[in-house]
Amino acid sequence: MSGPLSSLKVLDFTTLLPGPFGAMILADWGAEVVRVESPTRPDMVRMLPPMDEGISACHGFLNRSKKSLALDLKKPDAVAAVKRLVKEFDIVIEQFRPGVMDRLGVGYEALKAENPGLIFCSITGYGQTGPYKQRAGHDLNYLSIAGVTAYNGREGSGPAPINVQVADVAGGSYHSVMSILAAVIHRQQTGEGQHIDISMTDAAFSMHALTAPPALVGGLEPGLENTQLNGGSFYDCYETADGRWLSVAGIEPQFFAQFCQAIGHPEWSAKGLALNPDIQRPLKQDIAEVMKTRTFAEWNEVFSQLDACVEPVLSFSEACEHPQIRERELLVDVPTASGGKQRQLGSPVKFSATPPRYDFTGAALGAHTDEVLAAAGFSEAEIAELRKSGATM
Repeated sequence: MSGPLSSLKVLDFTTLLPGPFGAMILADWGAEVVRVESPTRPDMVRMLPPMDEGISACHGFLNRSKKSLALDLKKPDAVAAVKRLVKEFDIVIEQFRPGVMDRLGVGYEALKAENPGLIFCSITGYGQTGPYKQRAGHDLNYLSIAGVTAYNGREGSGPAPINVQVADVAGGSYHSVMSILAAVIHRQQTGEGQHIDISMTDAAFSMHALTAPPALVGGLEPGLENTQLNGGSFYDCYETADGRWLSVAGIEPQFFAQFCQAIGHPEWSAKGLALNPDIQRPLKQDIAEVMKTRTFAEWNEVFSQLDACVEPVLSFSEACEHPQIRERELLVDVPTASGGKQRQLGSPVKFSATPPRYDFTGAALGAHTDEVLAAAGFSEAEIAELRKSGATM
């Protein structure tokens, strides 16, 4: 097996996006990931169109290289099977509301009794403590509670959803991976496992990297279009003559000076760092008028030769064809169950010695049940008994 995490084994009890995306990262980096799924309550991601070979493309991506083990945790035999399996695994990831895994009999304390070195990662919207710990939520809710949504959008139209799932992926997925690997290092040094509490709201709140310090120290509350990076300065997107858009982001003086020179107004360069809205608003209007005098292609030709932090706003399909994206191998072909290939996003991390692996697309529910159980020492008779009891399918 390739990948820097090829020595790790993960039991993944998660559904939807945050946990599956995080566990996929671990699988890409070489960990053996077994996804424990309910045969009676399927993951909603499995139902998202379009379908490829009868399986959702989203499921095929989020659960690539993971083996699917069907177990109904409401059945005592399934709980017993998990306790037997966990002896051979390093990490458990779960995404239920606080207390659910305990009620099912497979919470941290129950599984720690079977494997004292177990690393048990719980991903929730609001965390294992606090008045909101049992409250339902989604990405937009977590960002809203964390104070992020309030200054994302335009003054004229109000707050708006962010177009990618920041709390789910940056908050839940990536923070779970980081914390799990930190816990692995701790266990290597001490032999001690631990329970990790990941709150997507906490993680989102921690992302106020450039707005929290001014707010906490200087009382400068971030609002719609009132910070340097959210539309309160020239740092923004501008429409071209043919209805396309360019992103202008050269906040450093040398980059903004090049931009101003390129659009024929070098005298504007001194205004770049002036954060006074009475200066920035007219500056933005002036830039917008100039940008509408040429087409998207014409401006791209101008700025392709300059180091001015100006880039075209591309559609997703255009981004897929961009030479930088292609050179970095961010699109990969992953084998499907039939022997075909499915185009997917590749790992964004480049390891010089241990490249990521992409074994197969997300599998059918329970596709690896017999294989996983047999590898853990279950006999054919025991597997048959699990089926008979309804613990598996």
